[in-house]
Amino acid sequence: MKTQNGMTLIVKTVTRITVWIIVLYGFYIILHGHLTPGGGFGGGVIIALALLNVLLAFGRKFTEKWLHIGFLEKLESSSALLILVLALAGIWAGGSFLANFLNTGTLFDLFSAGTLPIYNILIGIKVAMSLFLVVWVLAGLKFEQGEE
Repeated sequence: MKTQNGMTLIVKTVTRITVWIIVLYGFYIILHGHLTPGGGFGGGVIIALALLNVLLAFGRKFTEKWLHIGFLEKLESSSALLILVLALAGIWAGGSFLANFLNTGTLFDLFSAGTLPIYNILIGIKVAMSLFLVVWVLAGLKFEQGEE
């Protein structure tokens, strides 16, 4: 009997449809985080959960090919570096660490928060990739029965 990777056809079909809606909602939460409750952390968690949905529905082999895990690791690492560079740019611009050195624009406008939306995007990437990769590594571990 041949084993099947992932779950049933129904679960896979529903996942194919809903994963993009969930990712889109995560991006919405990240991009509007300076105007509404949410932001980088909340949106990043939503995106990570969408990727975990793919892992649960399709299995590790498909997910590894579809998501290019090596690229996700590089994206996670580079987002932390970019957060630090942006924070240090506040010092370079004549302010302090994490200083808002961009024009703040009009109140309640999408582009009204200076560097805050950029931080939200970078933190969203960092959180999404970190949470997904932690679960990815834990899902791949095989525990052997030890002697009691």
